[in-house]
Amino acid sequence: MANVFDVAAYILDRQGPMSAMKLQKLVYYAQAWSLVWDDAPLFPNRIEAWANGPVVRDLYEVHCGQYQVNASLFRPHAEGGLNATQIETIDTVLGFYANHSAQWLSDQTHAEDPWRLAREGLADRERGEREITLAALAEYYGALD
Repeated sequence: MANVFDVAAYILDRQGPMSAMKLQKLVYYAQAWSLVWDDAPLFPNRIEAWANGPVVRDLYEVHCGQYQVNASLFRPHAEGGLNATQIETIDTVLGFYANHSAQWLSDQTHAEDPWRLAREGLADRERGEREITLAALAEYYGALD
């Protein structure tokens, strides 16, 4: 099975180097829409509702301290590659979201229920590790489809 590093490396191969924040948001949206369109997660890694939006901690631990990231950073951690369906889903997500800035993507996630509900009771800038569940993603984005 693919992991978050397979997805990150693929996104960066397609889009080129980008900010770590933008990558985190694109990975998040790829996971969300995979649940809706393919009825399956792209990766098993947990997504957390941090103050700046959704973050996959496993990904963060590899890029921590780096503003700009590229695919070579994540390839050593990739596991199984992506199948044709997964690639099609990621490409569709990139077609819609990749032209937006990291800040726009962050603002967008802050306006959507999966992040907001996971952050309930926390102050705006308060640190948090609450999980954004696959069920929350599938329910919210499925209703938009």
